[in-house]
Amino acid sequence: MSPRVLATDAAGHATELAREAVKDGADLVLVLGGDGTINEAANGLACSGVPLGVLPAGTANVLSMELGLGSHLGPAIERLAQCSEQRVAMGRITPAQGGPRYFLCMGGAGLDAEIVTLTDPTFKDRAGKVAYWAAGLSHFGRTIGQFDVRIQGQTFRCGFLLASRVRNYGGDLEIASGASLRHADFELVAFEGSNPLRYAGYMVGTLLRRVQKMRGVRTVKAHCVEITSPAHLQIDGEYVGFQSACFKVVPEALTLLIPPNYR
Repeated sequence: MSPRVLATDAAGHATELAREAVKDGADLVLVLGGDGTINEAANGLACSGVPLGVLPAGTANVLSMELGLGSHLGPAIERLAQCSEQRVAMGRITPAQGGPRYFLCMGGAGLDAEIVTLTDPTFKDRAGKVAYWAAGLSHFGRTIGQFDVRIQGQTFRCGFLLASRVRNYGGDLEIASGASLRHADFELVAFEGSNPLRYAGYMVGTLLRRVQKMRGVRTVKAHCVEITSPAHLQIDGEYVGFQSACFKVVPEALTLLIPPNYR
């Protein structure tokens, strides 16, 4: 079929367009956008055979950076031409309220999802990733809310949980250093404590790429994690709500264009 260029005009529209592309027999869906738009398109393509290719046009461009495509469109187009189709697992969130949704990069509970709610969309459009830092700093001094998590039969409390399929976090940082889209599991990183100064220390550890070695940080590989008490939730940077939920890996759920040098 001939190539078609389609623009999204509202939240959720990319999911509809991707589903229509599958029905119409598309050979490939390319998405030019941020991680939220890519997430929507991936939900429309999940469990189909239609490949997804991504090009960066967002704030953090987590998936594009993870794949080594970069954050600049021109070089990303050249690198995308060298990619091959590979089947990858996806994460799926099943919240207490609302239907399940897939995600490609990460699900978060607690502090980072709350920061998403504090980020001014207008300021984000102007300042990019600085808006997230500003929202995080505005939270400094507040007690970090706690919630209960169950992983592999063990229950504990934390203030931030990351269920990641990628190493990249926020475009520039790395928290789940052992995660990979080639793996059929999450790297779960849980941060304990309610004191905001403790999280300032965790941020320093993240900048130094030593956060997983810090006291109060728990890392485990798993296929499923349950947030058993209400917490702020996000998937691929999009807010899901304040509720309990389950994150689960769905093997071979999507065909993705991946560069040959991606580990």
